[in-house]
Amino acid sequence: MIDLADWIYRYYIHPIIYDTSYNPVDTITWAVVLGLAILGLVKLFRHYRLAIDERMVLSTLPYILAGSSLRVIEDAEIVQPPWSYLLITPLIFFLVFLVTAGSLILTRRLQGDQFHHGYAAIGLAWTLFNLMLLFGVGLENGWVIGVVFLLGSALTGGLLLSRRAISGLSFLDDRFNLMIVYAHMLDASSTYLGVDWFGYYEKHVVPTFLIDLAGTAAVMYPLKLIVLLPALFMIDKAIDDRSLRNLTKLALITLGLAPAVRNTLRLALGV
Repeated sequence: MIDLADWIYRYYIHPIIYDTSYNPVDTITWAVVLGLAILGLVKLFRHYRLAIDERMVLSTLPYILAGSSLRVIEDAEIVQPPWSYLLITPLIFFLVFLVTAGSLILTRRLQGDQFHHGYAAIGLAWTLFNLMLLFGVGLENGWVIGVVFLLGSALTGGLLLSRRAISGLSFLDDRFNLMIVYAHMLDASSTYLGVDWFGYYEKHVVPTFLIDLAGTAAVMYPLKLIVLLPALFMIDKAIDDRSLRNLTKLALITLGLAPAVRNTLRLALGV
């Protein structure tokens, strides 16, 4: 007979308290939660008659940076338990979501249709505050930031050059799609540097298996592209609802940019 309390502790609570690797159970659970969150956000945006367009995505980017830098605050042990548990996945997702949604609703009510600047400003101020705390710890490997951006930019640029020769990549003309690819190339670059150069390890189940199989985290580059390119093509073809399509793409940007920023900051700080 399964001990439900022990099962919940083993697969959900233990990984949060001890910040260990993901397991198949919590990986599937958080993927389902993400899908439900996207559907819930669509309803929220419709209720407030908000367009999920390029302007909205750009205004939300500071909150992604804020959430990532907030996670590094826990890595740097600036906040101690039990409060630090709020800054560990998946609890930090809920925290960032609540702050982001609250800021969006507040600025929408106060500023009406011109809320974008106020909404983005709150996220930017939050990000700057987090960075001030982190940089107070001191940079040990500041050069890592430049290398991650150089690798990510070079690979994305190479893909754009390939776009000219391969008609099947025409969906990269969409700036949302290009932002997604760039975010994930930054993520792959930060993972490659962290694992191959600094001896860090990947927490997610499938990437860990493939990195161990290949013997190098450089496998993240083709893995990302093999998954992303068909996914972006199908999203554009299969999802007719513009709001749902753009929100799905925002989620994909977050899944790439958030770990890229966190990994890069951790490496730069040496934590």
